[in-house]
Amino acid sequence: MSQYEAALFLHILGAVLLFAGMAVAGAGHWSACRRERPSEMALLLGLTRVGVALVVAGTVLVLAFGLWLVDLTGYGYGDGWVSAALALFGVSSVLGAAGGRRPKQARLLATRLAAEGDRPDPALRRLLLDRTALTLNYGAALAALAVLALMVWKP
Repeated sequence: MSQYEAALFLHILGAVLLFAGMAVAGAGHWSACRRERPSEMALLLGLTRVGVALVVAGTVLVLAFGLWLVDLTGYGYGDGWVSAALALFGVSSVLGAAGGRRPKQARLLATRLAAEGDRPDPALRRLLLDRTALTLNYGAALAALAVLALMVWKP
C-alpha cells in the first residue's frame, strides 16, 4: 500500500466517522425531543455523546490526512478548492462546537431532573429546541456537506 493509498483510506474513514457521528448525535437529539420524561431524554442525550466522539475522531482524521493528501498529490494550499474546503471545515467545526452547548446543558438538566422526580420541565424542552443551537448545528452540517462536495468534485 502506498502512502497515497493509506492517506486516502484514513481521510475517507475520517469522513465516514464524521458524518456517522453527526447522524448519531442528530438522531439522539431529535429522539430526545419527542420524549416527555427527563430520564428518557437524559438516556438519549447521553447516547449523543457517542456521536460527538465519532465527530471528534472523524474531524482529526479528516484534517490530518487531508493535509497529508494535499502534500502527496501536488495540490497546493493556495488552490481555490483546497482553501475553500479548509475554510468551510473550520466554519463547520466552530459552528458545531457552539451548537453543541445547549444540548449538553439539556443533557445535564435532564439528568438532574430525572434524579429529582422525573417530571417534565419546560426549561428542558426550551434547551432542546433552542433555535440558535439548531441553526448552528444545521449550519455546521451544511458546511460539512459543502466540504464533501469540494472533495468529490475539486472545481
